Amino acid sequence: MKKLFVAIVLAALAIGAIGSMGAPASAEENPQAAEHKRLFREGAKLWPLYCNTCHNARPGSEKAPYEWDQIMMHMRTIGNLPPQDAKAILEYLKAR
Repeated sequence: MKKLFVAIVLAALAIGAIGSMGAPASAEENPQAAEHKRLFREGAKLWPLYCNTCHNARPGSEKAPYEWDQIMMHMRTIGNLPPQDAKAILEYLKAR
């Protein structure tokens, strides 16, 4: 009887361990994901201030990530954007 109980407990622990391996980390557990979300929200707020006066909104999938990097480098110079604002807008463009 004791062996059966031990076997059941070990099986339950194994199932719990396997189940938790595939569980996605929450934003609190993953600071990088939280930072991406923060930058995206900030970029969404900054887009109308810096970009929308001359450009219509385009879907992020229209360009490859490296193309957005090049565009932002060029537009950061032309628009005299602060580095932190450019980084947020770039995150916004890539994630949409």
